[in-house]
Amino acid sequence: MKVTVIDYGLSNLLSVQHAFVHFGAEVQVTSSPADVLAADALVLPGVGAFQDGMQGLEQLGLIEPIKQKTAQGTLLLGICLGMQMLFDESEEFGLHKGLGLIPGRVVRIPDVDADGSPQRVPHISWDPLYPGGGRTDFSGTALAALKPGEVMMIENVRFHKEEEKNDPAFAKELADLADVYVCDAFGSAHRAHASVAGVTKFITAKGGENVVGYLMQKEIDFLGKAVENPVRPFVAILGGAKVADKLNVISNLLEKCDTLIIGGGMAYTFFLAQGLSVGQSLKEEDWVERAGEMLKKAEEKGVKILLPIDNRVADHFGEDAVPEVVASDAIPDDREGMDIGPKTEELYAEAVKGAKTVFWNGPMGVFEFDNFAHGTEAVCRAVADSDCTSIIGGGDSVAAVNKFGLADKMSWISTGGGASMELVEGKALPGVEALLDA
Repeated sequence: MKVTVIDYGLSNLLSVQHAFVHFGAEVQVTSSPADVLAADALVLPGVGAFQDGMQGLEQLGLIEPIKQKTAQGTLLLGICLGMQMLFDESEEFGLHKGLGLIPGRVVRIPDVDADGSPQRVPHISWDPLYPGGGRTDFSGTALAALKPGEVMMIENVRFHKEEEKNDPAFAKELADLADVYVCDAFGSAHRAHASVAGVTKFITAKGGENVVGYLMQKEIDFLGKAVENPVRPFVAILGGAKVADKLNVISNLLEKCDTLIIGGGMAYTFFLAQGLSVGQSLKEEDWVERAGEMLKKAEEKGVKILLPIDNRVADHFGEDAVPEVVASDAIPDDREGMDIGPKTEELYAEAVKGAKTVFWNGPMGVFEFDNFAHGTEAVCRAVADSDCTSIIGGGDSVAAVNKFGLADKMSWISTGGGASMELVEGKALPGVEALLDA
């Protein structure tokens, strides 16, 4: 079986790819509409935040090709519990239910693989655990029916309105299903929800145990050490579209890092703070003053801030746009910045070369368009080639290292977008605090 995994900026591509490879599939990861149209079977990784997923697919021009393929009867598989609502209810794609952990089903774990070797990854059976399954059975009947080697998959907790409200009664219902609670969902650790922060005290009250999963522990170790006790020089790289989304992260990193590199659309707001003209580039005029404050804070703290010295600009935003290289103080009024320029690539690569710890979140430009992916690729390769502990945090950065085939060169690729940034921002994560307090 050959499957084409659609890469549109989410962070779980590696786990999806590894799962299919384990079961003998040939896997292609792509963002190309042409590849989608040529695919035998399509895989759409989970759209946990469906609105963001739609935006990513639309930006890459993938919606129409997906519609066309599904109309032709091409198999479309979805990965993630959160996809069930999309498969069942969305008319936007005309999707059918595909691969996923369907609520109320059993994961059967044989002792050996088909070839007789020890089983390492569970095979998935779609046999219902109990008649009419789907809704989680909190009565205990389903649990009592389990046989050795069976695991009950409960319904996606976000189908319950009590989950996001951290409702104590719902948290207790979850706790009543178990004696040991393992939290390995780092990507949700920043949310004070019932299954993340509320369940632990009820597990403790019944004499059970609350433990941190291996993935969660690695996230805390890598990100926590990078922020609180980095091996120096510590270089932080921030990109992406908006200063507003990362201002608190910038402020906290200026307390920790030796060099802060800024790229992407957010750089143009910093240009405005320096009195430069940015033409039609993305800018946040309401945040110019705060950007200026960050520049001043860096100077006071003795932290070197690197901003682009040249840029690739274009006369419109599109995959067919032709890049022109201009200095940062000479952006024409009718052009918009789309990527850092070649001199900036050299500047940033040199800064990364001497680093012992690198934290990177956010692309240097519109890397989804090949004409404007060069800056992000250059930074990505500089990090990969550096003799440093490299930590990649955030969906777009993860998508970039996957696009350029450099994921295996990074020390750690975080699985949590919002959680990673809140930890780097210095915030306490409810999911972690709940485990410590239980």
